[in-house]
Amino acid sequence: MKTNKQLPVVLVPACNRQLGHHPFHIAGKKYIDFVRLAGCVPLVVPNALDEEVDALLALADGVMLTGSPSNVHPRHFDEGVHNPELPLDAERDQWTLPFIPKVLARGIPMFAICRGAQETNVALGGSLHQAVQELAGMADHRADNDAPAEQQYGPAHEVEVVDGGELSRIFDEARFAVNSVHAQAVNRLAPQLRVEARAPDGLVESFSWPGAAGFNLCVQWHPEWQAAQNPVSVKLARAFGEACRNYRQQHREPPS
Repeated sequence: MKTNKQLPVVLVPACNRQLGHHPFHIAGKKYIDFVRLAGCVPLVVPNALDEEVDALLALADGVMLTGSPSNVHPRHFDEGVHNPELPLDAERDQWTLPFIPKVLARGIPMFAICRGAQETNVALGGSLHQAVQELAGMADHRADNDAPAEQQYGPAHEVEVVDGGELSRIFDEARFAVNSVHAQAVNRLAPQLRVEARAPDGLVESFSWPGAAGFNLCVQWHPEWQAAQNPVSVKLARAFGEACRNYRQQHREPPS
């Protein structure tokens, strides 16, 4: 007798915004669309209290860490704020930084984009460049804020995939074009992490933790932008979705 298998549930930690006089928890629609493209059910999570974390982990078949206009506060890697005009989100830092190691320890599939990748590196003991464009020999990875979104998120440079990692398993291509919409990026990679891809200037564009119990991949670019029309994004979504379905099947669904 056939049973209807439920779709995997992917937790999407929210950002924090002040709209008018009131604080809001928000998540960008493009990230929610990416989770659905992966064949999963998105569940946006506001700031989690310590006593709520285990309940959330029990629900999760996957975790998506989104990009954001905000940066990880540099106190978490022992630096002061380089540019006070840039937005921060201390409330997101407070719960996602301790949450990330718990997700990886449980083997829950995790996919992280831009800020999500940066906070993963910091959560595991790495550090960030706060202004890549000011470093000698490095390209300016920021987009033009005055340009339309289609131009901001258009192809900016290629990445070179490192052989033998998660990205090389997903892609046949050793190089492909990505967008570039960031000023911060990996400086010191956390010791347990491995580089999955680099930009032409050597900047780390993707990394993973091979020793984690489940699928995990962090990317500096924005594959969620018009993902359904981008073959690279579709492959990433499928890989994440497959990992979430496998996790759900192994941990929640009775044997057929």
